[in-house]
Amino acid sequence: MAQKKQRSFEESLARLGEIVRTLEKGDAPLADSLKLFEEGAGLVASCTKSLDEAEQRVVKLRKGADGEPEELPFEEATGQ
Repeated sequence: MAQKKQRSFEESLARLGEIVRTLEKGDAPLADSLKLFEEGAGLVASCTKSLDEAEQRVVKLRKGADGEPEELPFEEATGQ
């Protein structure tokens, strides 16, 4: 079985939009609707994971001298 190409975040979001529009029409057969729903649920999980990973890369928080969160510069947070 051929391996599916990994979609980018933007491609996944666009496909999710297509699925929502198709399901909102309500004219797809039940079996097709279930397959689309399952695909959409997987895309939501994938997009959420991508967003979480991006957020972790952009900002790392640590406690400052006053105990409040302090943002580290991007280069320092990633060790670059």
